Amino acid sequence: MAERDSVDEHVTRWQEILPTLDPVVEGAVTRMSVLVRHLGRAKEAALAEHGLQSFEYLTLHALAGRGGRATPSELAAAIKLSPSAMTSRLDGLERRGFVRREASAADRRKVTVELTGPGRTAWQSALETEGREEHRILQALDPAERELLVDLLRRVLVEAEREPRFGG
Repeated sequence: MAERDSVDEHVTRWQEILPTLDPVVEGAVTRMSVLVRHLGRAKEAALAEHGLQSFEYLTLHALAGRGGRATPSELAAAIKLSPSAMTSRLDGLERRGFVRREASAADRRKVTVELTGPGRTAWQSALETEGREEHRILQALDPAERELLVDLLRRVLVEAEREPRFGG
């Protein structure tokens, strides 16, 4: 039998209270939730270790994902943030030397945000620290099992992303 985890006790307890509970569904969903919380704590610890707040990292990540250059409106749309909130974020990141804003030579009303060397280093360092924990926990699976997990989670997510059927 496989090693027991904290969710096994949870499922056993709830099966006694709710006899119709599907232990497989409850176990899968609860384990996903526990893992998401674990990875969230690992991410927050990685950010703290590198002196970043979550919103700073998210903005640097969005910028890095666009080749290190984007307009404030592109970043705001990517993060689903209002333009004024993005301006405030960029002000703070610029003060820390993580980004710089440049006015367009063709249209001075347009601005491009660029990731600086220190900004890229801060983002990448936090990303690598976070990634170590992700790799550590997934080492419990061999490469074929990891690929199977990815496929299974994709199938579940495709279903979750379909039109929700809440309430019946």
